[in-house]
Amino acid sequence: MREWPLERLMSEPKVTYAASSVDINRQDEALRRIKPHVKATKTARVLSDLGLFGGLFAANFDEAKPVLVSSMDGVGTKMKVARLADKWDTVGQDLVNHCINDILVQGAKPLFFLDYIAAQELEPQIIEEIVKGMAIACQASRCALIGGELAEMPGVYAKGEVDVAGTIVGVVDQDLLLPRQNDFFPGDVLIGLPSSGLHTNGYSLARKVLFEVEGRRVDELLPATGKTVGESLLAIHRSYLDILWPFIKTKRLRGMAHITGGGLTDNLPRVLPEHLDAEIDTASWEIPGLFRHLMEASAMPLEDARRSFNLGVGMVLLVDEYKAADVLSELKAKGEAAWNLGKLVKGTGKVVYR
Repeated sequence: MREWPLERLMSEPKVTYAASSVDINRQDEALRRIKPHVKATKTARVLSDLGLFGGLFAANFDEAKPVLVSSMDGVGTKMKVARLADKWDTVGQDLVNHCINDILVQGAKPLFFLDYIAAQELEPQIIEEIVKGMAIACQASRCALIGGELAEMPGVYAKGEVDVAGTIVGVVDQDLLLPRQNDFFPGDVLIGLPSSGLHTNGYSLARKVLFEVEGRRVDELLPATGKTVGESLLAIHRSYLDILWPFIKTKRLRGMAHITGGGLTDNLPRVLPEHLDAEIDTASWEIPGLFRHLMEASAMPLEDARRSFNLGVGMVLLVDEYKAADVLSELKAKGEAAWNLGKLVKGTGKVVYR
């Protein structure tokens, strides 16, 4: 084995982690800042504090036949709008709420959440704002934020870019699992629930239209919404947990579809059996101003818009036609602007627009 004289080793140029553009001090500062926010989400089942190698969660379920449901997602290029607006707390809420909705459509309520935040260079203040948003959404949904990862990766991410993703784990009693496709029949009613905006999909297209084609500023008023461009694009992806949980517990829903990337066109077929189509009444709701503006400014074909955006429909419920009126009435009594979106008809498992 080749030996190196001590004098030579001492005289060689020093290469440290910081010299390679990774500063552990920044990570430590970010961790110090986020700990209080994470601690605020702690539930009785959480058995660990932030800092261990893994988060601990007691598996003492109330369900007779518990089934764990997990999902993972990200916020995509909505993060670039957060950078332009220098507003970061909303994207943390977006991430948690998106994941909650993804397991909710299978009848599950959230148990715990883990996040992943990566950048070329970690900015502790920004990390704190993102995690604060996650904590707000977790607390609102009785979900514990039990761990995550902060990664500083120069050479992988461009300067100024921040990426965020998360994993959620929830539980459902096997008897409440959705969808119940064996119970789907022609005539079943589709009930639409409004989105709060773009949610977390279609941002690459929206940014191109607003910032490149139209040359708008993030603080500029957008007449179509009555808000600034930044406010319009950073509207928080809403959670449907509280409004829908009573209907799940009482088995009044046969299925649900969270309308994310792909719109109604691609998301409804994910819960449809092969012998039924979802027939959408396109006159049943008015497409919100933000979407109309993006469609008009880009001159995109309607079919492209239907697959790029939710167009104002954030969640779809599949309900027995004889129970639909009662479900709609109860939703409206709770202040939810729900409506009859369409129905199931004989077909081949696709969406049909009427």
